[in-house]
Amino acid sequence: MGYYIVRSGADADADTLLGFFDEAVEWLVARGSSGQWGAEPWSAQPKRIEQARVLAADPGLRIAEVDGVAAGALIVAEECPEHVPKAGERELYIRLLITSRRFGGHGVGARLIEYALDEAKRRGIELVRVDCWAGGDGDLQRYYEGQGFKPTVRFDVNGWLGQVLEQRLN
Repeated sequence: MGYYIVRSGADADADTLLGFFDEAVEWLVARGSSGQWGAEPWSAQPKRIEQARVLAADPGLRIAEVDGVAAGALIVAEECPEHVPKAGERELYIRLLITSRRFGGHGVGARLIEYALDEAKRRGIELVRVDCWAGGDGDLQRYYEGQGFKPTVRFDVNGWLGQVLEQRLN
């Protein structure tokens, strides 16, 4: 991989995020996993376009770039989403992790997770959590487990089955 940086995100990154989601949806549909984010490109859905704008405005947004090209995105926050049971302690929650399919297999996601773990350490936080789609073939959950996360609780949001995973830093 070339020159890699992680920079703060900005409102202008909404189109970048839409592109990442469009690539992911196309890839998931090709694998028979449309249950995660549907089968339609995000850029063709007004609700999803607005969601990308909200994500781009999040102060926890970070964009990974490889040789100046956006390769992935991460959002971290010190609170979990409403659909996830509270941890009962201070945590850093990975609210979004997505990479461009053009950089698939280049470790961009792993480097963004490493960034999140380092951020937790900088903040003196010992717990990092993330959730993911628990449907399909289970590859996504296995990916996070391969990054050192352990599954905890499952949840269901209107038929969308999710898995919460955590990693403790000592």
